[in-house]
Amino acid sequence: MTVQHFTPQGMLQPTPYHHVAVGTGTRHVHVSGQIARLADGTPVAPGDLSGQVAQALRNTAAGLAGAGASFADVLRLTFYVTHWQPVLIGPFMAGVEAVAAEIGLPLPLPPASLIGVEYLFEPDVLVEVEATALLD
Repeated sequence: MTVQHFTPQGMLQPTPYHHVAVGTGTRHVHVSGQIARLADGTPVAPGDLSGQVAQALRNTAAGLAGAGASFADVLRLTFYVTHWQPVLIGPFMAGVEAVAAEIGLPLPLPPASLIGVEYLFEPDVLVEVEATALLD
């Protein structure tokens, strides 16, 4: 299986990793590290979980599209949320629902995990999204 690594235009650059990996044959698409940043690194929705979820999902959609995939191809999503508490599910889902139609994210979501973490790589990052898709 041949693997291609790349970061499509419109995603945060430079980073110490590629945002997308595609394997040929039965194609698996992995998009990781998507946070609430514009391609130039500008933070989006500081301190706002709903806004950060929405932007991180927009960035995930850009990564999927760069690989010729969409949320229709996603097998699984993983969300990492800082200082998670069950009371945050309302704002979290509000962010998902606010952007779902815009990016073609099906509701209910594909199989997903929400993992609470103490912190992510920068103090203002509240959520990170990863997606695994299968094509062909």
